[in-house]
Amino acid sequence: MSFGQNRDAEGTLSNLPALVSRARRAILCLGLLLPALFTWGCSGIVSGQNTTASQPPPQTFSISGTITPVTGGNGATITVTGAANATATANSSGNFTVSGLANGTYTITPSHAGYSFSPSSMNVTISNASVTTGISFTATALTFGISGTLNPAIGGSGATVTLSGPASSTTTSDGAGNYSFSGLANGMYAVTPSHAGYTFNPGTQTATINGANVTGVNFTAQANQTFTISGTLSPTTGGSGATVALTGAAVATTTADGAGNYTFSGLGNGAYTVTPTSTGYAFTPTSQSVAISGANVLGLNFTANAVAAHTVALSWTSSTSSTATGYNVYRSTVTGTGYVKITPLPLSAALFSFTDTNVLSGTTYFYVTTAVDATGIESSFSNEAIAAIP
Repeated sequence: MSFGQNRDAEGTLSNLPALVSRARRAILCLGLLLPALFTWGCSGIVSGQNTTASQPPPQTFSISGTITPVTGGNGATITVTGAANATATANSSGNFTVSGLANGTYTITPSHAGYSFSPSSMNVTISNASVTTGISFTATALTFGISGTLNPAIGGSGATVTLSGPASSTTTSDGAGNYSFSGLANGMYAVTPSHAGYTFNPGTQTATINGANVTGVNFTAQANQTFTISGTLSPTTGGSGATVALTGAAVATTTADGAGNYTFSGLGNGAYTVTPTSTGYAFTPTSQSVAISGANVLGLNFTANAVAAHTVALSWTSSTSSTATGYNVYRSTVTGTGYVKITPLPLSAALFSFTDTNVLSGTTYFYVTTAVDATGIESSFSNEAIAAIP
């Protein structure tokens, strides 16, 4: 080898340590970078594994039904309780749907002012499907009444009372002036009475039914014009001082004057009955019926007939009881029963007779007596005595 060649080789060898040093530095850098690269790669993988996927919303269902008739169903409120709570309103056909319900058991309850429902509520279970059949309710309108009185009875009795509003009707007040309307739904009504010869105060009243009866819708009757009934009881021996009774559209009594004349005044139109009475007299006719219709009634006369006085004399034997201190007398118009005591106090034990002066012609009487001791204890009835009054 030439000298020049040795230098080249030597020069080459002399560079070897530098190359080795650079290689070592490259390996060292790579060793430092690999952990960093590994860490970056791992963190990217971990981040991808922690990402949460979106979940679908839970499935819900509905309950549908019907309320009949539509008058009660339209606008009714449907309340759902149970697995969830919700409300809905029935449409004009009475149909309803409650939606957004999860699986579970529910109670369905309808309500509507002025109505009751059959059934009052219903249970239903949702199990992965909407319930669209078998849910039906029947609405029944709640009804109430309006009542009152037309006073006084002379003007109220037999009056016509008219009802208007959500329902229309007429009725006739009874003999005491009472009236009533029934079967009415909630709402505002007007009540108007009328009666020939009378005006009413107030003329009309409103009554509002709101889930309850309305009572005491009263009116006062005022006669437009009044009339009289008059007559004579003759002869005056029987008519003078007699009592005359009036019944019917008005009730009253009066006393006939010394000439047997009587008068009832201030009477409205209506039907009346006049009946005279006087001790010791019977009247022909015994009573008379008459109707006032826009005019006075005159000449309603009666004839008084003297009634012969009758008495019944009773007697009995003394009681065999040593404790008897007196006697009671009983009378009946039916044999064997219905006896009424006619002696206010027991008769003396020393008396064995009694005269009954309060008897009527054409009547048969049945008498019994009892013995009484000092404590008021009576014996059983005696045998029955009979007296027929001619």
